[in-house]
Amino acid sequence: MQEKEIVMSEPTPKYWQTSVSQITPEHVYVRGYDLEDLIGIPFGAATYLLIKGELPTPQQAKVVDALLTGVLDYGLEKAGTVAARAVVSSNPNVQAGLATAILAAGEHSLAPENAARFIATQYAAFEASELELEEFAAQVVAQARADRLRIPGFGHPVFRGEDPRGQKLKHIAVSEGLWNGPAVLYEAIHQEFVKNPKVAHFPINDVGVIAAISTALGFTPEESTALAVIGTLPGIAAHVTEELRSGHLVRQIPAGDVDYSGEQRDYREDAAARGWSDPGTLS
Repeated sequence: MQEKEIVMSEPTPKYWQTSVSQITPEHVYVRGYDLEDLIGIPFGAATYLLIKGELPTPQQAKVVDALLTGVLDYGLEKAGTVAARAVVSSNPNVQAGLATAILAAGEHSLAPENAARFIATQYAAFEASELELEEFAAQVVAQARADRLRIPGFGHPVFRGEDPRGQKLKHIAVSEGLWNGPAVLYEAIHQEFVKNPKVAHFPINDVGVIAAISTALGFTPEESTALAVIGTLPGIAAHVTEELRSGHLVRQIPAGDVDYSGEQRDYREDAAARGWSDPGTLS
């Protein structure tokens, strides 16, 4: 009698798959490491580990720590800060304020994603080309000028020539040997860009430098924005808790700061003109 062959089926994949963390009855594991061993390591190192999935070198950890403090100045001038304080004056919950400020981060404020994507794209094109660094940078700037495209990360409403925060971040990255390929190319593009007298005062701003360094460290554009947002949280928390202590309820825009640009209109006359037989009920 011939024996039947037993075919082992592959296990059905679970609905969720993650390599970030695991919770067991005895331990919590983060990227495969026991959380008890991680408690007490520098926050920059822990952030790098969680996002990248591997332990950083001491140099990488130091640079990530610098990135996380590079945008602590989430001042009252920022739209996200104003929005956060207005929200908690009406809904006095810290988490509501933090979430509000985070949602305000975007293309025109804080988020280095566009700059990081620009850097990563240009660096890939540079590596695929046979051009020298300066020649490639000149080509990028000429093309952007011809297409009337704004190069992200260049310029600042206050700082002219240099953004001191960006320069400090660059200094730390250079000293740790991590101001490498993508960052060097981005700086070369900026040097070509400022040859135009009209924009000679445009610095690489802090967001641009964060984009350059995070790209050089191997973070994706989306992860660069995550780093920037994480770095602002202490500043946002400070503003939110200050607002909660202020006792100022329901922030409002002062009437004197608003100009009404519309006109007074006759509702019944306009409703009748629009064909309503009974303007009182719009029926």
